[in-house]
Amino acid sequence: MKVIIAGGSGLLGSALVAALSDERHEVVVLTRRAGTAPATGVRPRAAGVKDLQWAPDGGTAAWTSALEGADAVVNLAGESIGAGRWSAVRKQQIVDSRVQATRSLVAAIAASSTPPPVFISGSAVGYYGPCGDEVVTEESPAGADFLAHVCRSWEAEAERASSSSVRVVRIRTGLVLDRRGGALPRMLLPFRLGAGGPLGSGRQYWPWIHIGDWVRLVRWAIVTPALSGPVNVTSPDPVPNGEFARRLGRAMHRPSLLPTPAFALRLMLGEMADGLLLSGQRAVPAKASATGFAFRHARLEDALASLF
Repeated sequence: MKVIIAGGSGLLGSALVAALSDERHEVVVLTRRAGTAPATGVRPRAAGVKDLQWAPDGGTAAWTSALEGADAVVNLAGESIGAGRWSAVRKQQIVDSRVQATRSLVAAIAASSTPPPVFISGSAVGYYGPCGDEVVTEESPAGADFLAHVCRSWEAEAERASSSSVRVVRIRTGLVLDRRGGALPRMLLPFRLGAGGPLGSGRQYWPWIHIGDWVRLVRWAIVTPALSGPVNVTSPDPVPNGEFARRLGRAMHRPSLLPTPAFALRLMLGEMADGLLLSGQRAVPAKASATGFAFRHARLEDALASLF
């Protein structure tokens, strides 16, 4: 296969690039800074992977010719949601970076004489907003908070690529567990110091997925015609944050008894504390399960054991 990946230099993109390259597929990574090294903590670029510079500004340019004859386009481009406090400017950057990049890819697909048969576009379980302990599937409605707004805008732009010849899959990713980067390494220091524990009440659900299963599920979405529209890219075992902390402490052989009060998180992080840490979704992968996808790390204990 020939696969075009936008956002292939981040944690998720680099893992997908490595897996596809290992399978001897042709991989082209769209990057704003061709020739630069991958970010710290992500997998090094495999030999033979082609970097192609692009400007994800909502328009098209010479890079669009790379999509001709491609078997799939995967869109993971966008500013990091957890990189800084959510000021008004920062929030607009988060939205614009996703919508503009997606708009560029949709325009390139529309302009192709032989468009890719499948467009995999990123999203997140934040689409559903805070859901308490309600089980949410791909059929559940959107939420109304900032992250839900981001995901709705992002997905609406991606869906414009859908046609009789182009299948669009909107992957709603949960918390991806990987020792190399993302959220997990940031959680480890308090546990190593014996100060780990739940965040806030600990009752909020955290839908998670092992990095290996994330890659395999995206790969499954590329080759499975029955999958289209929104797909929850999460494990079948979402757990409350308090239970997540207990299992993480057990995997690290460290205590997990000291909670971090919600007010302290809000003081440090502002609105981002509620959006990312103090609320959650009990999201389950109904579509993936219905199409026969088999998780290698379906239970949190197994996922953490493989990482530690």
